[in-house]
Amino acid sequence: MFRHEQFGRLYGCVVRLKKPLFCILTLMSMAAGMMVGSVPFTAPAIARQDAILQGLNKITARVFTIEAPIDQAVRFGTLDITVKRCTKRPPEETPESTVYIEIRERRPGERSVDLFSGWMFASSPAVSSMEHPVYDVWVIDCKKVSSSD
Repeated sequence: MFRHEQFGRLYGCVVRLKKPLFCILTLMSMAAGMMVGSVPFTAPAIARQDAILQGLNKITARVFTIEAPIDQAVRFGTLDITVKRCTKRPPEETPESTVYIEIRERRPGERSVDLFSGWMFASSPAVSSMEHPVYDVWVIDCKKVSSSD
């Protein structure tokens, strides 16, 4: 049924106040049609090549920007940071970059210790953060690497 036919029937129900059950059913079908048509489409996140992270050394109070390629360990102090996946929402949606990251601590003469493994979100770093007495690491963005590099 076309929308103008629904509105015509609804107008007839309201003006003449005939067949109240029919009026209720018409209103419900119009509401259902509007709800189905108003479901937002969310585009898939775009997989990127490099993650842009920031790290804080709490002892020296220095902040470092870290560019971490996918599946390559990057050293930050005593930490080895490996990004497994980096995704970014399309520009027409709410900005969000998410990174699946593994962080290990490697000290000379000791075995490596797994500190963190999971998703980090650029928009809310406190949701899943790494606990460490000396270092903080958080996500800034995902960057696509050009083929000319």
